[in-house]
Amino acid sequence: MTSRSSSASRSPSGDNGDYGEEMTANDSRIAAIERATGRSWDDWLLYLDGIGARELNHHEIATHLLDELTGMVDNIGWWAQSTANVYEQHIGRRIPGQQPDGSFRTSVSKATKLEMEALMTAWTEFAATDADVAALISAEPRISGTDKRITWRVRGFQDTAVTVISEPKAGGTASLVVQHGGLPSLEVSAEAKASWVAVVARFLAQI
Repeated sequence: MTSRSSSASRSPSGDNGDYGEEMTANDSRIAAIERATGRSWDDWLLYLDGIGARELNHHEIATHLLDELTGMVDNIGWWAQSTANVYEQHIGRRIPGQQPDGSFRTSVSKATKLEMEALMTAWTEFAATDADVAALISAEPRISGTDKRITWRVRGFQDTAVTVISEPKAGGTASLVVQHGGLPSLEVSAEAKASWVAVVARFLAQI
């Protein structure tokens, strides 16, 4: 990973700036951006501040990043969105978990001993009879899949959206990833996360 203590941490005017004090984004997401792009987070801050990103909306920032990331990463659209999100958290426009539309999203991810199809089968059977899952959703789930992942989608409470993904890992096992989006506030997001953590722990204990 590229060091964040490089000379790029200076502001364009040559002083030390206030980058360190502004840092609010999740360090693991910053590290992922650094690894994928081969550029330090401080370099990205210099670039984004240099294009006036503080005065741009989310779509405008992501559009600039699409050009800058060309030839640097695969799945450019995803990395443009992710980098824009982290930058907006960094400057205090958005807090972690908040989406461009102002809603919140939370997630829970756990490795399992099952392979991808067996994991989704086990989850589907568990979710169909679990009272806590029923309290978090408001419709019948839909399941779709490829050889890359299997996805369980359902409408959550208050028109939120729940996605549960079974995705393969090295060695033939799979991870369970729960995402709950469209949440109206940070407090509701925290409550939803706590509920899903408990649900996933109970599910994993029985497989």
